[in-house]
Amino acid sequence: MSRLLLNCDIGESFGNWTLGLDAEVMPFIDCANVACGFHAGDPSIMRQTVSLALKHGVQIGAHPAYQDLQGFGRRSMAYTPQEIQDLMHYQIGALEGICRAQGTRVSYVKPHGALYNDMMAKPAQLRAVMQAVAAYGDLPLMLLAKSDNSEAQAMGDEFGLTLWFEAFADRAYDPKGHLVSRQLPGAVHHDADTIVQQALTISRGQALTASDGSALVLQANTLCVHGDNASSIAAVQRIREALKPA
Repeated sequence: MSRLLLNCDIGESFGNWTLGLDAEVMPFIDCANVACGFHAGDPSIMRQTVSLALKHGVQIGAHPAYQDLQGFGRRSMAYTPQEIQDLMHYQIGALEGICRAQGTRVSYVKPHGALYNDMMAKPAQLRAVMQAVAAYGDLPLMLLAKSDNSEAQAMGDEFGLTLWFEAFADRAYDPKGHLVSRQLPGAVHHDADTIVQQALTISRGQALTASDGSALVLQANTLCVHGDNASSIAAVQRIREALKPA
């Protein structure tokens, strides 16, 4: 069984509004994708999340999004490639400043929501994202794992980027390896046994069943988990235990 880094979208509270069980999930993950204020999070939440990640020895990643706080960054928006680079630099820079104030650095970048989905569907968007991340010199970019990652890898090589290919334990996939839209039934798995089994299947390099019933093998080196509620925390604990080296 291959060693999959567990990553989690985190720091998504805002002001007095709390989202997610960050303190409960942090001990079980390797990488924290910290919201940078455009879809969720604020300066105080970012500071608290960085502190929590440091306490548990978790890598800190920037989780930039479209500027869509009301829509939680899940709505596609019309940005030019240059605007995409600008919004990414703005958010990565904000988190980097908070990290440096606590004696650490941003370790990688994972775009959020509609920005993430759009870049996987539109090569010009992906190129803009890669160009933005490449400006930092040494930050890996996390992006969606597919059955064949060669096209994204070739683009990443152009920019000298390290790519971390990500799979999801709790999401359904279409035959091409894209995530099924959250607007469709069955797009998100809620049963803990199903989530754990999908995590194990991915880690073993075995085939998932896509939305049309076909077999889908993903080439991944990191797995996204969630800490939204008590049942999801329990699933993450089970995944962490199951993925321990023998």
